[in-house]
Amino acid sequence: MNLYSKLLVKDANNNPLRVAIIGAGKFASMYLAQVHKTPGIHVAAIADLNPANVFANLQRIGWAQARSEAASIDDAIRSEGTWVTDDWGKVISDPRIDIVIEATGNPPAAVEHILSALKHRKHVVNVTVEADALCGPYLAQCAQQNEVIYSLAYGDQPALICDLVDWARTSGFNVVAAGRGHKWMPHFMQSTPETVWGYYGLTPEQAERGGLNPKMFNSFLDGSKPAIESAAVCNATGLIAPPNGLEYPSGSIDDIPNLMRPKSVGGCLHHTGQVEVVSSLDAVGAPIPYDIRYGVWVVFEGDTSYIRHCFEEYGVKTDDTGQYASLYKRWHLIGLEVGISVASVGLRGEPTGTPTGFRADVMAVAKRDLKAGEILDGEGGYTVVGQLAPADKSLELRALPLGLAHGLKLKNSKSAGQPVTWGDVHFDENAIAIKVRREMESSYR
Repeated sequence: MNLYSKLLVKDANNNPLRVAIIGAGKFASMYLAQVHKTPGIHVAAIADLNPANVFANLQRIGWAQARSEAASIDDAIRSEGTWVTDDWGKVISDPRIDIVIEATGNPPAAVEHILSALKHRKHVVNVTVEADALCGPYLAQCAQQNEVIYSLAYGDQPALICDLVDWARTSGFNVVAAGRGHKWMPHFMQSTPETVWGYYGLTPEQAERGGLNPKMFNSFLDGSKPAIESAAVCNATGLIAPPNGLEYPSGSIDDIPNLMRPKSVGGCLHHTGQVEVVSSLDAVGAPIPYDIRYGVWVVFEGDTSYIRHCFEEYGVKTDDTGQYASLYKRWHLIGLEVGISVASVGLRGEPTGTPTGFRADVMAVAKRDLKAGEILDGEGGYTVVGQLAPADKSLELRALPLGLAHGLKLKNSKSAGQPVTWGDVHFDENAIAIKVRREMESSYR
């Protein structure tokens, strides 16, 4: 409740939290659009494979050119400017950097960056949630061993869901379910970068004009991103994945308490204490008014008549029995809010969500019939889609995690809807992300 006052103290003492960003795409640009208005924070370095794109994005957000003209990390710290470089290793290893924000969106690269940052005893705010779904529990353990913090990024939906779950539990409520919204129809699972704009209601020309990435947007649409984010929530909160993947029941915000209760009492949940995603489209694909498409929610239980009477007295929206209630945020602001993570990690020593176990996974499932010899193209592409699963199920199937299903050649043909397994692909056992993931799998078998 007092992060801002603590930032003001940092600012007054000329002792800012020094931040480095790796990857300067959309999420990082949104953070950069806000951070120069935040006291007590100094973005000392931005590392990206294409520095020219960094400068273009800085210009787009109105970043003062003089602030990004530092010739080195030393110059940046001396002048309180920002060094733009393609040398992420030099940025991470500098002892004056306090917090690293990983925002590349590339799971294998993100794992390498995060591990290096943690070993150099830097706190990490991980925007690349795909890397968290891939091996977040391992990264969290590495952070503990190095006495630093590994955190999910506030502003993205997983950290916001974790915040709602923490609010409910700290208030003494039993959490029945938590999750996010989504625009969903079952056939979206087969969507490709060629079909995505039609489902979004955009023409390819409009998407190109806006600089929108069809593969990234398709990962939102086809269910891969909801699965990834739900896995992160399970591993951070202890909530459990539904046994056969997300079901996407349809409903408005007011419908959530009735929907998100166990099937045994008229709801849609397989069990109490699970994650789920609410669709903003009805059974025929029509938009539902007052939807939660861009937001997050938690459902909690009034387990005594006194608490249920309190719900009624204060106008809390509940299910038809008065027992199940919900709280929600209708929107999330992505990178515009990640400063909450930076401040929480740097000032309180608290993550805004971090894995505490390996409870859920995202399996790579064939999007269509695939032939031996084909190359997998990863999240949002033409070949595979992500499916949420309990971690023990994924381990039993020896399923290939979605975060690694890019650039690997198939040994075997797979039918549409089948999980791709480790035995179905050629892979390099010495690649850092693969090595880390397989080590984590071994420790949880």
